[in-house]
Amino acid sequence: MEKILFVTGASKGFGFEIVKAALAAGDKVAASVRNNKNQLIEKLGNHPNLLVVTLDVVYEEQATSAVAEIIAHFGKLDVLINNAGYGMVTAIEEASDAEVRQQYDTNVFGLLNVTRAVLPFFRKQRSGHIINISSMFGFDVIPGGGIYGSTKFAVEGISKGLAIELAPLNVRVTAVEPGLFSTEFLSAESSMASKNIISDYQDTVGQMRTNATKLHGNQNGDPVKLANAIIKLAHSENIPLHLPLGSDAVGFYRNNVEKTGKDITEWLEISTGTDHDHVQ
Repeated sequence: MEKILFVTGASKGFGFEIVKAALAAGDKVAASVRNNKNQLIEKLGNHPNLLVVTLDVVYEEQATSAVAEIIAHFGKLDVLINNAGYGMVTAIEEASDAEVRQQYDTNVFGLLNVTRAVLPFFRKQRSGHIINISSMFGFDVIPGGGIYGSTKFAVEGISKGLAIELAPLNVRVTAVEPGLFSTEFLSAESSMASKNIISDYQDTVGQMRTNATKLHGNQNGDPVKLANAIIKLAHSENIPLHLPLGSDAVGFYRNNVEKTGKDITEWLEISTGTDHDHVQ
């Protein structure tokens, strides 16, 4: 059965591949871009099942208008894929207040803007599926990825909260945690670095800056395979709350569980010794 999907950040990367895969599967797709709608329409061959809307997710009124346009065009919506976002490589101290806020405005508050715009329709029809594109850095972080990772930790928490709140309304939620895929994510156009660079972080964050440049185009993950996995998820009846994609993402999850479990075991007496005496 065909689905009607709304994919944000569809001009390139995961978003573009997901839109292509959905159209190939016979689904109807609303795809958002920040500008130049015609460019995406031309790239996808002016497909009859495609609606392209203009949306910068940081603006709540644009999200509301875009969703209204989608509902008016298709009559309903089955799946929201919150894909819009970008990465940032920076030591936490290096990042300015403005740079951090910009990162959160897109990756967290933008996701919330679109989700809030869609939920009244999902609640009314008592069905829907929200797929939030998180990251393996929502499980654990690396030097230079603390700010970006924190936005994905937020996406993980939001996804868990939504899942609990929306379950009685038959609206389901999945956080998808991709590893590193060969998209433009690490390119200068899709990722940013802080303007401020502190030499004391050269051995940690500095190495990450260098490695990110070298890694661009050589990542293990195949974005076409990721897109096909997302479409399978969108059509599934058995909906997971978490879906790591890529062997590196699974490794990050397992490593984080192991490290957290080790800390709890080693500090268990201290951790449980803070209860009132009558609780012992």
